[in-house]
Amino acid sequence: MSDERKIPRGVEGHEPFSTWHDDPEKPSATARADALGATVIAYLITGPAVFGAIGFGLDKLLGTGFIVVLGILAGMALSLYTIWLRYGTS
Repeated sequence: MSDERKIPRGVEGHEPFSTWHDDPEKPSATARADALGATVIAYLITGPAVFGAIGFGLDKLLGTGFIVVLGILAGMALSLYTIWLRYGTS
């Protein structure tokens, strides 16, 4: 078995990929942290937006003016709970 390192296509003359990154299949810690932060922010925005929109629709349908606030608060609470369940418990 040879210990030959393959050079990725299109980068002839440069160092092999495995010399500057240990495992090409595994993202770096910085990339994982960036993805985690983006996911958490997406949860925090999407939850209140979706439940607020549902509340807005119910407000228009029922002729009230307070359900949108309840929807936004419920969306934020559910978003925080989802984040806590998914990432807060180790």
